[in-house]
Amino acid sequence: MLTKLFCKAQTLVTEFKNDERGVTAIEYGLIAVAMAAVLGVLFGSDGGTVGTALSTVFNGIITDLSGASS
Repeated sequence: MLTKLFCKAQTLVTEFKNDERGVTAIEYGLIAVAMAAVLGVLFGSDGGTVGTALSTVFNGIITDLSGASS
């Protein structure tokens, strides 16, 4: 009786340890968090080079469009 209970518990623990359901979702979540952190650094409001370059380009486009409409 006790041996049967021990074997059943050992089987359940082994199955739980080998269960990989949901691992892919967790990996994709970690990748998304890493990408969000990188984008936050690149496009941050603290004067990042990419953010400044994009701001300059978009301001030039706005200036050109407002000049063309008048």
